[in-house]
Amino acid sequence: MFEALGLMVFYENMLALNNVSLTCGEHQIIGVFGANSAGKSTLMYTLSGLMLDIAKKEQRAGGERITIRGQLNYRGGDIMNLRPSERARAGIILCPERRRIFPESSVLENLRIASYLATPQQAAETLEFVFNLFPPLTKITKRLGGFLSGGEQQMLAIGRTLMAQPKLLLLDEPLLGLSPAIQYWLAKAIKEIAEQRGAAIIVAEQYARPIMPIIHYGYILENGSAVVEGDKDQLMNNPDVKSAYFGA
Repeated sequence: MFEALGLMVFYENMLALNNVSLTCGEHQIIGVFGANSAGKSTLMYTLSGLMLDIAKKEQRAGGERITIRGQLNYRGGDIMNLRPSERARAGIILCPERRRIFPESSVLENLRIASYLATPQQAAETLEFVFNLFPPLTKITKRLGGFLSGGEQQMLAIGRTLMAQPKLLLLDEPLLGLSPAIQYWLAKAIKEIAEQRGAAIIVAEQYARPIMPIIHYGYILENGSAVVEGDKDQLMNNPDVKSAYFGA
């Protein structure tokens, strides 16, 4: 379904992604794990196409020169030069780090804003799914996004992304800043999205413990390079991975 080959991203003379390749099949959950500054967000921005816009803005402003190299194949087609909006219409939807909901809009407004790519029937059906997946949101539909807790904001951010009808859902640090209980609950929700919505999911996360058990395959990033990869059992039984992410 989705294949990235030899991705390289340069910020001026700094190498942010170094020859990263990954694949994600239909209905799969792929994990990308790494510490801060490992290259996870750069990877997600590159997959979603946002890195193209960032590079153009920097060029116009006379700022940092950003160079992107490699191949991106999605459902048999080359999407390396597709803009973010074109990738979104093709079903590649990013849920960004730090939620980035609309703080002055209500929960319901945030969800409806994201349904512009859906038919009325799809929007209604997806809204019902979101409320079933995240029951706490049903009690706060009129509350402004800026007044939600961190966990509620993350539920809303993921729910808003689902309203855009993703075929490939990119989740960037969905567990950041949340309690362990909420982290495990959201990991369960991510698994339900893959199973019930049929979406393929790539999740980039530094908190591997809740996410690792639900993935089909995973990659460990260090300094922009994929240094280890394997299925969840291979990763969880790897001594270096266990030491870094599970304290074993």
